[in-house]
Amino acid sequence: MSDVLLVERADHVETWTINLPDQRNPISGADLIEAFEDNARRVQQDLDARCVVLTGAGKAFSAGGNVNDMREKAGMFSGSPWEMRNGYRDGIQRIPLALSECEVPMVAAVNGPAVGAGCDLAMMCDLRVASTNAWFAESFVQLGIIPGDGGAWFLTQAIGPQRAAEMALTGDRVTAAKALEWGMVAHVVEPEQLLDEARALAARIAKNPPHATRMAKRLLKESRTNDLRHVLELSATMQALSHHTADHAEAMNAVLDKRPGTYRGR
Repeated sequence: MSDVLLVERADHVETWTINLPDQRNPISGADLIEAFEDNARRVQQDLDARCVVLTGAGKAFSAGGNVNDMREKAGMFSGSPWEMRNGYRDGIQRIPLALSECEVPMVAAVNGPAVGAGCDLAMMCDLRVASTNAWFAESFVQLGIIPGDGGAWFLTQAIGPQRAAEMALTGDRVTAAKALEWGMVAHVVEPEQLLDEARALAARIAKNPPHATRMAKRLLKESRTNDLRHVLELSATMQALSHHTADHAEAMNAVLDKRPGTYRGR
């Protein structure tokens, strides 16, 4: 397992920690991109992995792209426009695709600044809990560039077109308190409470039958880009599958018996 993305498991909840604190956790390196892909693929195949908490080591959640590499035209920022285009497609854009295809619910525990692609990474998660030390900035325009990782889409989905436009066109910071007011995050807590709060939220998700939470996540994503008829048809299909699972039968028995359910992903 790559040491740039630390993975811990407690019961049915995994914690993924971006482990590049000396660099403020940039996410443009090939090893980290591969780690995200590998782990997203792994948990997708593992019904015992029922929620993921994503956070950053040190004081930052993620500073996004490596600005030093950007200035030096190194790594993914090197080459001709054609080569750079392919570099984005074959590089950092693999992260949003991997996380979007993963049906395991994800909670971002935003411990500090989430800047540029780091802000976008937080938006790729289903839910966000922020420390009072956190702040968010869609700061690409301040460097004379645009969100190359899909941030324009994710940010608009998270907070709507007006607020996304304000962030993307100014590049200004949004405090944790403002993020809560805007609905960008679900909760704001003191730094020492952050992981406990995020893991408690993850545990509330993980206690449910995994097929149901995964299909619910898929429906929520499909509802962003499809019309009502499409979502209704997909809902009918998924509901029929759900009614024929052993976990559904166990859930019904647990409700009637007034006890917690025990679910096996079957």
